[in-house]
Amino acid sequence: MNGGDGGDVATAPAGPPPPLEWKFSQVFGERTAGEEVQEVDIISAIEFDKTGDHLATGDRGGRVVLFERTDTKEHIGSRRELERMDYPVSRHPEFRYKTEFQSHEPEFDYLKSLEIEEKINKIRWCQSPNGALFLLSTNDKTIKFWKVTSNETSLVARCRRVYAHAHDYHINSISNNSDGETFISADDLRINLWNLEISNQSFNIVDVKPTNMEDLTEVITSAEFHPTHCNTLAYSSSKGSIRLIDLRQSALCDSHSKLFEEQEAPGSRSFFTEIIASISDIKFSKDGRYILSRDYMTLKLWDINMDSGPVSTFQVHEYLRPKLCDLYENDSIFDKFECCLSGDGLRVATGSYSNLFRVFGCAAGTTEATTLEASKNPMRRQVQTPSRPSRSLSSSITRVVRRGSESPGVDANGNSFDFTTKLLHLAWHPTENSIACAAANSLYMYYA
Repeated sequence: MNGGDGGDVATAPAGPPPPLEWKFSQVFGERTAGEEVQEVDIISAIEFDKTGDHLATGDRGGRVVLFERTDTKEHIGSRRELERMDYPVSRHPEFRYKTEFQSHEPEFDYLKSLEIEEKINKIRWCQSPNGALFLLSTNDKTIKFWKVTSNETSLVARCRRVYAHAHDYHINSISNNSDGETFISADDLRINLWNLEISNQSFNIVDVKPTNMEDLTEVITSAEFHPTHCNTLAYSSSKGSIRLIDLRQSALCDSHSKLFEEQEAPGSRSFFTEIIASISDIKFSKDGRYILSRDYMTLKLWDINMDSGPVSTFQVHEYLRPKLCDLYENDSIFDKFECCLSGDGLRVATGSYSNLFRVFGCAAGTTEATTLEASKNPMRRQVQTPSRPSRSLSSSITRVVRRGSESPGVDANGNSFDFTTKLLHLAWHPTENSIACAAANSLYMYYA
């Protein structure tokens, strides 16, 4: 902006973005009041593809359901082109059911005489060079590579490859490499590297199994490839640490290039300390600069260039701290909540109990901490919380923020929290402020 004399007028630096106002968009599989949910119908995985035009869910019955976006198909040309032409583009993303297929059946491990569930643990979209859709899905033991194509009347899903017999323990993660050719699978003790084209051979790249299993002190809980560096991946552990490894260093990556963990405050240790420190999920930011991790009580954001501690810590449900004994007794303390980041890196999200999920701002100076319910009225259970950030004296170069704690066990309307309903799975659209989340068998979608 120019003044009358032609000189530049100084403008104040822009502050943090205002908190988003979330609105209900859609629900698939909505339950009627009192309807009993079948175990096999409970959603166990959610994943957008890289374009955000397709969404996949997996359930405990081994099915994969695909949805496709419809609101961008009304006009010729991509959404980005339309925005460049100042064409009015709907801010309301809409998806429709596309197809579903049975990905996994119950298996039996004859060596261990164990029944293996068909439940889908993870889904990951693969690169789609020719218009067909490709994705990986896994249960506890077996990974499958699917191709979904259109014929004249319908969509057909074909299993192209089965990657089996490579894990002694339950698979907790699969992640595609940015090279488009390889992926990793991880269980409690090992991470294996696969080529998409080769199903009968994998390379063990991480092995934390001790010679004597009695010496085991931590297990692998989640693993993910860096979004752009094909030689870099990260994995988290039950001790609350994240290790960054470089595949160029050695064939077996027993040593890490960086270790991220938060030091315990002196005198803070209790019986539950190690249990609640266990990381249930990690995600890289889109640019690969940050790693978001979820442990039982908090979300933490780590800068991969700074291993002295997280740059931000977000309290997800601090009101549960006095209830840890009860949560241990009923096994809730072992619930594995997922986390996600917005495509622009300005916000993070994760789930909680009573089908609530929380969205936090992570831009400098923001105090955004929003609590939403997976229902048609997401603000119904809005928890009024003071969310003033507190700064660490030891942090002169970086923000260390702890915010978002709530009042104990009761929301703004006086409703008590329900620990039997939990929102474990959610995903953020890669380019827009839109979130898909699972409440039992229902898929809820919101936009801002």
